[in-house]
Amino acid sequence: MESFLKCFCKLQKHVDVYFVSKRLMLKQSINHIMSKKVMDRYIRLPMPCNKVLATYCWIDGSGINMRCKDRILNCTPYSADVAPGWAFDGSSCGQAATDNSDTSLKPCAVYRDPFRLEPHVIVLAEVYMGDGSAAPTNHRKFCNDLCEAHKAEEPWFGLEQEYTMLDVDGWGLGWPKGGGFPAVNYEFSYCGVGAKYIAGRDVSEAHSKCCLYAGCDFEGTNAEVMFACWEWQIGTTIGIKAPDDMWMSRFLMSRVAEDYGVVITYHPKPMGPKHPGVGMHHNFSTKRMRSDGGYKFIEECIKKLEQNHMKHMKRYGADEQTNRMRLSGKFETAPFDKFSWGIANRKASIRLQRNIKEKGKGFMEDRRPAGDCDPYLVCGLLMDTCLGSAGSGGSRGGKKC
Repeated sequence: MESFLKCFCKLQKHVDVYFVSKRLMLKQSINHIMSKKVMDRYIRLPMPCNKVLATYCWIDGSGINMRCKDRILNCTPYSADVAPGWAFDGSSCGQAATDNSDTSLKPCAVYRDPFRLEPHVIVLAEVYMGDGSAAPTNHRKFCNDLCEAHKAEEPWFGLEQEYTMLDVDGWGLGWPKGGGFPAVNYEFSYCGVGAKYIAGRDVSEAHSKCCLYAGCDFEGTNAEVMFACWEWQIGTTIGIKAPDDMWMSRFLMSRVAEDYGVVITYHPKPMGPKHPGVGMHHNFSTKRMRSDGGYKFIEECIKKLEQNHMKHMKRYGADEQTNRMRLSGKFETAPFDKFSWGIANRKASIRLQRNIKEKGKGFMEDRRPAGDCDPYLVCGLLMDTCLGSAGSGGSRGGKKC
């Protein structure tokens, strides 16, 4: 030891010596450690011409997590109508009791598989109970019935999904280990460039390519106002395809992150009260809103949303309390219990772009939904409140389909 210290002192006189600590990020992530080159050997194996791999994915009993399993088909189902139904053990997914566990999968959308490539597919499916009723976390039927009832209004949705990347230890990706926080202020991470301001761009880039290949109406992505926090956008898309594409893009994100050994969370307030939260802003418009003079109808809809504010807030996230933590009135949010709206106001519940009032038509942005909300439920509630329920005969001037 003495000889080492003497050598070290002599070395210090001539050169600068730096000690680099061992890299700890993703150290415990088994998926990150496993070699993807080995898997590539099997991906490139030729397949029989009459065999297609179909991954069925669905929302489980948590209302936010997804499950999947594969089956072999004899031909490629290019639409949900021709994709065969299937079944699974609902008791292992938090959706049924063990003594009555049979639950069925009803295909609702088919996408190209970006991991296995064509002709293989990913099938998004709804969950139904043994008696034929929709599972408690299956809100697609509620949303689709409203889309059909108000088809004449041509409801458009644009969805903005924020999310946070975590290491497998549950701490922010690239955040100092041991509970430390990033050295940079959160506002410098928004649309940031450079390792000092952002982390995880590779995951975001890979996810973008997967969504576009799969056939989602994927519109863009950007780094958000917190280190390792990002966002992607779906739409503007008409009707049920917007929430369908959002759920599929969530599944693809889980698969991409799995390859990188990164954990994705949509928790509304993942890093505590001193850091920004995670939401999913819903942009919504109808044919009347987009037509000349539509601004008046937008104002009418905003009044209806104000009257039903708490009804929406109770269902705008997987857990009401976590969304309440996010909607604190800070970090460009409105208070949870107080409804507000404004022009170009990012601290309002409902925001309208500045040019909407000038043009007299356009859309509204609902900034209240949490990052872990169900877009089927939120889109359905927006139509239900603004246009009327599915059983009311449709919206004014429209007809029930």
